[in-house]
Amino acid sequence: MNPVAFAVPAALLYIVATLLLARSPQRHGTALLLASLAVLAHAGFHAAEVRAAGGPDLHFFAALSLASLATAGVALVVSWLRPIAVIGIVTWPLAVLFLLLDAARGQPAPTLAAQSWQITLHAVFALLAWATLSLAALVAVMLFVQERALRTHRMTRNVLALPPLTLVEGLLFQLIGWGFVLLSATLLSGVLFVEDLFSQHLVHKTTLSLAAWVVFGVLMFGRWRWGWRGRRAVRWTLVGVTLLLLAFVGSKFVLEIVLGRAV
Repeated sequence: MNPVAFAVPAALLYIVATLLLARSPQRHGTALLLASLAVLAHAGFHAAEVRAAGGPDLHFFAALSLASLATAGVALVVSWLRPIAVIGIVTWPLAVLFLLLDAARGQPAPTLAAQSWQITLHAVFALLAWATLSLAALVAVMLFVQERALRTHRMTRNVLALPPLTLVEGLLFQLIGWGFVLLSATLLSGVLFVEDLFSQHLVHKTTLSLAAWVVFGVLMFGRWRWGWRGRRAVRWTLVGVTLLLLAFVGSKFVLEIVLGRAV
């Protein structure tokens, strides 16, 4: 089946879910249901791309779409378990954008060689690590907005509509904890399964990923040892996610889009 047959319904479902959540936050259950269908259609799009190409398509825009799919999926799981569906207002439109950018490329080029299960496992760990920690960055921004509103005594209607601050802060460190585990698995599987980790344009990705791992490790230690929270936790989280963004997206953009090299 043509991948576009999945892309259009997925985009429409994401958009309707976002509008419904923005206009009627109390109806988040319906929005989450529609977003769940959108995620399934989004996954179907990439499955169709894999069949069309004869293997995983890791082009820049395909990678962005896959990352947005993983982020939307993790956000859905978290939102079903915690009253924090508001993050869909950010994650779902981004999923639409990257999905349509990927779909606009047309038929993916045939994959030259099939990926081994070890490399596939490494890629899955990397996607889930990025999804979880990028979601942590959104939660960190939410925490910053709430704390700033409390300090300045400007509790607007939008701020009051956010989940309780204690719940947001607890969720932030839960996401960082899981993200740290997944990032550790990404680095470990890279060491075990990727041939010559410091070649083939991987040295900068490895270095930046290790730097992000250290940042999140220090943040978790600071939380455990000194009770770090609030603005300090927000700063460390955003620094770590920025390093991952440069590792997973920035380097791929420069190599494929700017320099025109296949990675």
